[in-house]
Order: sequence, then C-alpha cells, then structure tokens
Amino acid sequence: MLMSTYADVILPLPLPRRAYTYEVPAALVERLIPGIRVEVQFGQSKLYSGLVERVHTERPDYRTKHVIAVLDDVAVASPQQLQLWDWMADYYCCTLGEVMQAALPGHLKLSSETRLVYNPDYGDNFSGLSDDEYLIAEALLLQHEISIDDARKILNKKTVFPTIQALMGRGVLSLREDLQEKFKPKKVAAVRLAEPYRSQPELLKPVFEDLQKKERQAEILMAYLALGKQRDHVLKQELLQKADVSPSSLQTLAKKGILEIYEREMSRLSGYEDEISEAGELSAAQQQALQEIRSSFGEKEVALLHGVTGSGKTRLYLELIREITSRGGQVLYLLPEIALTTQLVGRLQRILGNDIAVYHSKINYNERVEIWRSAAAGKAVIMAARSGLFLPFQQLELIIVDEEHDASFKQFDPAPRYHARDTAIYLARLYGAKVLLGTATPSLESYYNAQSGKYALVTLDERFGGLQLPEIQPIDLREQMKKRQMQSIFSTPLLEALQAALDYGEQVILFQNRRGYSPILECQTCGWTAMCRHCDVSLTYHKHSNRLQCHYCGYQTAPVSTCPACGSGKISLLSFGTEKIEDELKIFLPKARIGRMDLDTAGTKTSLSNLLNDFEEKRIDILVGTQMVTKGLDFENVGIVGVLGADQLVRFPDFRSGERAYQLLTQVAGRAGRKHKRGKVLMQAYDPAHPVLQEVLRGDFKSFMLRELNERREFHYPPFFRLIHITLRHRDAKTVHEAAAVFAKMLKAQLGERVLGPVIPHIPRVRGLYAEEIMLKLEKSATLLSEAKSLIRHSTQLMLGRQGLGRVLVAVDVDPV
Repeated sequence: MLMSTYADVILPLPLPRRAYTYEVPAALVERLIPGIRVEVQFGQSKLYSGLVERVHTERPDYRTKHVIAVLDDVAVASPQQLQLWDWMADYYCCTLGEVMQAALPGHLKLSSETRLVYNPDYGDNFSGLSDDEYLIAEALLLQHEISIDDARKILNKKTVFPTIQALMGRGVLSLREDLQEKFKPKKVAAVRLAEPYRSQPELLKPVFEDLQKKERQAEILMAYLALGKQRDHVLKQELLQKADVSPSSLQTLAKKGILEIYEREMSRLSGYEDEISEAGELSAAQQQALQEIRSSFGEKEVALLHGVTGSGKTRLYLELIREITSRGGQVLYLLPEIALTTQLVGRLQRILGNDIAVYHSKINYNERVEIWRSAAAGKAVIMAARSGLFLPFQQLELIIVDEEHDASFKQFDPAPRYHARDTAIYLARLYGAKVLLGTATPSLESYYNAQSGKYALVTLDERFGGLQLPEIQPIDLREQMKKRQMQSIFSTPLLEALQAALDYGEQVILFQNRRGYSPILECQTCGWTAMCRHCDVSLTYHKHSNRLQCHYCGYQTAPVSTCPACGSGKISLLSFGTEKIEDELKIFLPKARIGRMDLDTAGTKTSLSNLLNDFEEKRIDILVGTQMVTKGLDFENVGIVGVLGADQLVRFPDFRSGERAYQLLTQVAGRAGRKHKRGKVLMQAYDPAHPVLQEVLRGDFKSFMLRELNERREFHYPPFFRLIHITLRHRDAKTVHEAAAVFAKMLKAQLGERVLGPVIPHIPRVRGLYAEEIMLKLEKSATLLSEAKSLIRHSTQLMLGRQGLGRVLVAVDVDPV
C-alpha cells in the first residue's frame, strides 16, 4: 500500500496554528516543493492560495482536505525567506499567516474575495488565449471587474486560480489592490543646441551675427555656451536665471531651430554629493572611513556609520556597492520612505545602469512581478522601503540601512510589527551577508551596541569639502513676548533672518511638526473644544478646505461660529500648524514665493515630486513643512532653517521624546548650508535651556547620548531592558477594561512586577474603539523573552475564550519605538 503524501500549507490568515496539513493527490506530488503556492480550501467554502512549508508522509490527527491545484512551476519563496518568516512570527509574537500576508505582494495572494480588474491597455484581441482564459477575459471586457467567485461560475469549475494566474501573467487583468500609482522618475526641462548646431558648433558664428540686434536672444545663447562648458546638461531654469531674461526669448530661439527644449530624467538629490558620486575622488576622511568599514566586516557582522549631515555617507555606500556587484553579489539598500527612494534612484541608475531596481508599495503589479523575479535571478542592487526585506535574494552580500534611526522602519499596523533594521540583521545572517547602518543621529540601541562592541563603529565627523556645520541660534519666546517683539507666531529675529535670506537670493526651510491651520477650536466662554466623533482627540482646522478634520480617523465636519455648549460666539483657534505658518508668511513677506510640504500638499508621489522640483529649481523661496522636510533632502541654496515649535518635540509623554527631538532637530538643521557656505538655524522655544535643546545647539551628541543612557538604565528602558507593549481594543469601554484586567492578572501571576498596567492611553478612543495598554519590562534574557511571548500567546487565547470577551482585539508590539 502506497503511503499518502501531505503538505503543511501556510495560509495568509491570522490563525493560531502555524500551518495546516493537506493531503496531496498523486497527480500533484511530483510538482510539490517547499515555497510553491497551492490552491486549498479553508473552512466551509473559502479558497485561498497558500504556501507549502513542508512536504512529508506524516498523517495528522485530524481529517485532511486535498490540495486542489499547484499554481507555480517554481517556488516563489526561498528557504531563507521561509526561515525569515518563521523568525519574525516567533520574535514579533504574531502568526505565520500574518507574516505571509505582509511578505507576499498582492499578485501572489489570491482568495475567494479577490476582485479582478480588466486592463484596458491589453485591448480586445483574445486570439492567443485558451478557452477558459477567453471566457474570463470576455467577461472582464464587458463588466470591467468581477470576483473570483464570478470567475468560478463563468467557467463552472472549482479550480480557477491557475487560469487567473495565467491571465495576470499575460497582462489581461490586475488585482484591485495592485492598481496603484506607477513609479515615475523626476523629469525637468533642459536645453541643448538643435541640429545641425549640436554636431557642428562652428555653424553658430553666422547665428551670432544675425542676433547682434537681438540682445536678449544673444545673451541666452552665450549663457548656454558658458554653462555647457561646466556641465553635461543645462537646465532651462538655470539658463534663464544666468541670462536674466524671460522664457519668451528662449522660446523664440527654439522656434528658430537654434536651441531645443527637452525633458530629462534626473535625481532630486542635488548638491556636492551628486557630483562626486559620478566622478569625484573620496576625501581623506571618507577614504579612512571606507577602510575602517572594510576592516570591521572582517570581524563584525554589523557596522554603524555615524556621519554628520553632509559628510558624504552615500558616497561610501556607492563605493561598497560597486565592490560587491563587481564580483556578482547582491546589495539591498533600505531607505525609510518613498520620498528618499525617488531622490536617490536616478543618481544610482547613472552609476549602476540597469543593475538597480526599485521596490516599494507604490509600484504597480507588473513592476512588482518583474522585481520579485529579478531579485530571485540575482539583480545586483535593490533599493527599497522596508518591504524589500521580503524579496527572494540569491546572492545577498550587503544590506545598507540608511537613516537607521528613522521610525518609519517600524511597522505599526497590521502585524507583523517588525523593525526593518533588526529584521535586516537577521536576514543578513541567513545569507552570510554584512549590514551597514548609516545615520547622522544614531538610535540609542544601535549606538549602545556599537559602544559595547556588538557592532563596529565608524565615524565621519566633518562635512565633505571642509564645510562647517550650521550655526544654531536659540530664540527665547518668553523674552520675545516680554519685549513685545513677537509678530503673530514669528519672533523678530526669525523674520529679520528670513528677509535677509531672501535679499541675498537664498532659500529658507521652516519646520513645524504639525499640519493644518490650527489644532484646537475652543470656546473662550465655557472651554468647549471641537472633538472628533470617533476618537478622543480635538479636530484640526484646515483653512484651505474650511473643514475640521481628525488626523487619526479622517472624520470631517464644518467649523461652528457659535458654541454648541453655551451658545457663545467667542470661538477662537489655538496654536498653529504648517497651513497657518504659510498663511501668516504671506502677510509679513508678501513678495516671497511660499510652498508647503505636509500630508495635505505632498500626500502622493506626484505632488511630492512637483513640490521638490519647484524648490530645487528655485521657484519656491520658503518651504514650510512637517518632519517630511527632515528626510535627507539636499538643496544647495538653503541659507536659513527655522524651527517654530521646538518645545512640542521634547514635551511629548514618551520615554523616547528626547531621542526623537534630538534626531529631528539635528536632521532639519542639517538642511542648511549644504554646499557653498555655512548655514544658519534659528530655533524658537519657550524653554531654550532644556537639556535636549542645549545639546542640539552645541551639536553635543556624546553628552546627549550619555545623559539619555543613564536615564534609561535607571528607569529600566531599552537598550538595557526589553519592552513588549500590548494594546487591547473594543467598542465598549467596560468590555476592554474587563479584558485588560483579566489579561494583566494572568501575566502578573508569572512575571510579577515586570508587568505594568493596564492603563488607559493618552488617547483613550481611536476610530470608535476604546483601548487599554499593558507594558512588559523584561531583563535582557533570551529565555525570559521566549517565556514571556509564550505566556502572551497563551493568555490571549484564554482571555478570548471567556464569555463576552471573544471580540476584543489584541495587538502585541515587541520592541516598540
């Protein structure tokens, strides 16, 4: 009697069991290998594409269902990927299905609920399709969108996933969740000589003779030739500025066929680093740092590159990338945000050509498929946001984590709530690769690991070219108010500095980490405040739309003119955000061209690109922004950076507030004086004597780090203790209170005083769900950490099993940031 074959299948669902066992029909046994996708039934009627974790002959102790179909010819997940998923599920205290859901791109996940959308670019020629493919394509052509259940009825078959997969591969259809904005590189207007003058410049002599009486056209042509000697490409905007003429004169030369205006792709990362990455030599400090990195990789798996803003860290990355790719290795270059990815990609493509690919959540289905396959085939360089960790690499040798301190590397919701930096270190271990962490403001955990010898530490403490770090000047707002020198939300020194910068032709960045016009609408008579209907937060007033908006759930309503509580008409707006700064600047600096960079104006990649392009080409004089302006943007003409609300950053009720404030303020200060001269930073604060602000003013990272580490050690915080944060949510406040009490009691029975809470959070209700929180502070012991996670899993199941508590949501966050 032949033994039956079974497959352990991971399903993209938050299920308590890590994998479910299915029997494999004899006809499919030869095609089944770990990492391949199969179609299986789960529950009464739902069908899913699951991933085979293991093939074996061990009969489980329950009645098994059969694998319906095999969806791939080769594995879509490598053994290293499956090991990574297993580690993430264990370390971040979540299910393997949740990791799979996050790891696989949409085109590799199919279920009964998936919606299929017709691709109009394919056309209506279905002659090359099979009969089943033709029927689905025809239905999509007529209806534009159908469900997988609809496809099942059309074909009168239970198994339709292979047909859908084939249609996706041909480009006939996409999944609804894959219809996202396609990545577009930045394009700028550039100018070049038209033919035949481009190939035969000697023909320009009679042109100049003809232009003798047309002074402005002649000036443009002379300015073009002067700029053309200095660089390979002449931008339209810089040509007009150099010639000091209007665009109409340039258009006239274009109509005459002398000059030609065209669009050119280019990097948004301007400044000295852009130039040296192509042809420049390394400075002595960079050469020494590069040698230290190479030496450290002989002894350590991880190196921390601590380089001040403008020191040329990216140049070192490029040197290491060249070395590894030249011998056939792969490099994963992680960046915290898409804004940074789009800035660097053009520059790296100029150096590495087609060896680089970009992977993030905004690219469409076809690009994701291509990059997924190219990573598995050995693509040399993948530049990605944190999701790039899930790609199937072949010969990974180096992972670069740029701006390693950035909180964007942490996944908050849904699970797995992983940190890309820490996950990258584990992934590198699986491949025998090295990790380089780069930043101007290291996280306390990384710096402590470097100081204690776990990581290597390499420092770059001078800017490239010997430029000085910006001068930082504090402005005491209490003193300004005493002397009556405040002009609305601006101090007199700040306004004077802004005017001086504009007079010198310099640009300005103003930083306020709060968007909208005003975060509080309050009655001066009774103290009523406009609150969100679904969250326990005040509504922010947005002047542009004349709406009150919740920044947590998106709820909107019209502003009131009389108080709904007491009927008073004394309604006032308190505090200020980026929108109000922009509005007030128009009053004090009416001639300035002002742009705003926050989620309202730069929420999409296109709007962000346009805004950065306008600022880079000097069509904007003052850029007002939230923390988006701190994200490594390099503009050569920024002379002044102003910080309007420095106190808000250090007063936030969180043990990391000092660390975040130091990082944000140092990063935004680094935007000033990047190329030609020393910049200046003006920092408005009610308490400029605060220790963190003083350390930022002095650029005293070591004192800041020593003070913070002493406080963390005393109060049992990372990096000396591990934290696990547990949040319970429910629509009823009493239910969540009961659940939190039960949960905490079970944890305290085994962990004692290591369990803090439950407590009601700073914002008790978000999106209609009430919350209570429990915090675990654990000594750094692998055994204790493992036992605590097992206890959390067990307690979760026991609590959910209690009557009335089954619908409580439990979110476990290991190593919260």
